[in-house]
Amino acid sequence: MLIKNPEIKSPRNMYGDTLVELGAKNPNIVVLDADLSCSTQTARFQKAYPDRFFNMGIAEQDMMTTAAGLAYEGKIVFASTFAMFATARCLDQIRNTICYSKLNVKIVATHGGITVGEDGASHQALEDVSYMRSIPDMRVIIPGDCSEVHQVIQYAANTPGPMYIRIPRTNIKDVFDSEKYKFNPGAGVKIMDGKDITIVTNGETLNEVIEAAKKLKEVGIEADVLHYPVVKPFQHIVLKQSAQKTNKVVVVENHSIIGGLGSAVCETLAQYYPTKVYRIGTKDTFGQSGEQRQLMEFYGLTDKKIYEKIIEFMDVK
Repeated sequence: MLIKNPEIKSPRNMYGDTLVELGAKNPNIVVLDADLSCSTQTARFQKAYPDRFFNMGIAEQDMMTTAAGLAYEGKIVFASTFAMFATARCLDQIRNTICYSKLNVKIVATHGGITVGEDGASHQALEDVSYMRSIPDMRVIIPGDCSEVHQVIQYAANTPGPMYIRIPRTNIKDVFDSEKYKFNPGAGVKIMDGKDITIVTNGETLNEVIEAAKKLKEVGIEADVLHYPVVKPFQHIVLKQSAQKTNKVVVVENHSIIGGLGSAVCETLAQYYPTKVYRIGTKDTFGQSGEQRQLMEFYGLTDKKIYEKIIEFMDVK
């Protein structure tokens, strides 16, 4: 399932290419963007199918309402912009127009988390997953590499109803062998097997967690690494089984520790198997401007920092 010689690739490019691929097969697919098509890579769909692409300008709320109207008329709509603008600016339209009516709109947001980098706090969506998790009938998915982006966008096109899909700005290493890995919306994914601690993650921090787990193994700590691309609806079985084995759980996410993957894990374990959980992500704070790797280091999301935090957590009695 895991790839042996990973390459560094752009998830945004994969998103754009997958849209083009799907557009050739299904004339009902339309794409909307809010004047950021070169950043989100929906420009690739625009070039291939200009009559099915709509640049809505810097008018994200209007984009969501237009997406709802197109979906009401039977279209499969992909609406894209940066995660901050796709969620916080458009909550009313997403909640009351798209989700309340269960319309077939796929909100695919790029530039989530602190890895937006130099654009700073105003552009770094650290709350977007929390917003989207709380809306009824919204699915929330955070793919871990380009192969999974490809499969998730295909899944979105073929599955009715609203979805929020978060794709990182940064280029990341491949994790999954595209010929062997199959995205399963109904389960978490076991990446590494261990008995001492469970580490749960998704998105671009998956790479960091895998490297941190390798470092832990060097000092005799074997980690069960779980990838949870589907944050909502959250499936508990793989997590519960792992927690029963290790009795210690760490969650790593490029998001606030409030309301995101960490909250989903804590809520799930509180119901099915109460376990001590340590959450690694941004605290109750805004982001800041800086080079993305430096920000990952500052907020404790690099493999080295994750390793250090887990060592500290394991020593707590």
